[in-house]
Amino acid sequence: MMHPQRVPFNDLARSTAAARGELDLAIGRVLDRGWYALGPENAALEEELAAEVGTTDAVLVASGSDALQLAMQALGVGPGSLVLTAANAGGYATIAARQLRAVPVYADVDPGSLLLTPETLAAACARIGAMPEVAVITHLYGAAADMTGIMEWAGHAGVRIIEDCAQALGARHADARVGSFGHAATLSFYPTKNLGALGDGGAVLSSDGDVAHTVRALRQYGWSPKYRVTVDGGRNSRMDEVQAAVVRTRLSYLDTVNDRRRDIHRRYEAALLGHRTRLVNAAGPGFTAHLAVLEADDRDGAIGRLSAAGIATDIHYPVPDHRQPVAQPENAALPVTERASERVLSIPLFPELTDAEIELVTERIGALP
Repeated sequence: MMHPQRVPFNDLARSTAAARGELDLAIGRVLDRGWYALGPENAALEEELAAEVGTTDAVLVASGSDALQLAMQALGVGPGSLVLTAANAGGYATIAARQLRAVPVYADVDPGSLLLTPETLAAACARIGAMPEVAVITHLYGAAADMTGIMEWAGHAGVRIIEDCAQALGARHADARVGSFGHAATLSFYPTKNLGALGDGGAVLSSDGDVAHTVRALRQYGWSPKYRVTVDGGRNSRMDEVQAAVVRTRLSYLDTVNDRRRDIHRRYEAALLGHRTRLVNAAGPGFTAHLAVLEADDRDGAIGRLSAAGIATDIHYPVPDHRQPVAQPENAALPVTERASERVLSIPLFPELTDAEIELVTERIGALP
């Protein structure tokens, strides 16, 4: 069989082309209505997201980063607050905490899943000698963390939990959707996400009415009602109607998209049975297959071999938060995080990959040492 000359890491144009007719109708609906911010598309998507995840409220905001910051504010994070999180998840929670002049601190992750666990959270608090205001739990690569255990730990510790579900919308844990366990949860609709917009967008979800009310005020200047500032620290963080309409169109296909991603991931898993190079995750209801991430002893060599075969790769994520040039010195001991940052390697995984492209990837990863 002839193989393609190059397998892209992602190709968003393919998903747009496949749904062009529906997207045109959704955008046309907004144009015909002439209502471009905080209108009926926002209201409808908020209801649909809350129903999808299993919370009482969803509040749309301008980005996933804003969602993290506004969720922290609504849960009482401010100057000097400790925000506990993982250091291997791209830095988004760290950036949000610093925007509030809070202090990010880090827990190591489980060596198998690379996720936070009750044990790693407890160990971090013992090391720090204090309890954080909030812990942010990232469902990394689309894999659900042990939210049952984490919420039990949080209840005993008096810590409020934010679930970062940006990569994991649709994943299940203990017969419930991720995002329904914590005191708040955040989503990103960045175009590469499993549920992506055609630009930026995000949401905060919660079954705590006070949290939802506060975020709703904060996203628009602290108003409640209009022109009356009742909540300090507000901003302009609105998701526009066009993006809400696009996400609504794609939401009905989320389970199908996630199933297709899992199917591709299973093919990769089969190619690596018995290999030293391993995939971090395994396909199943608790994994949306947002990313297919390998751990390789010789990452540079693996990148070179795959590149020579025309296969694009990426690294999620190469520099842990506590090792970033702007990091505040904490002297955190995070050996699992640091080792993983030197070994992880992401390979192409998106729903529109062709069978020929998938076959080439499986063939080449199966030939890795």
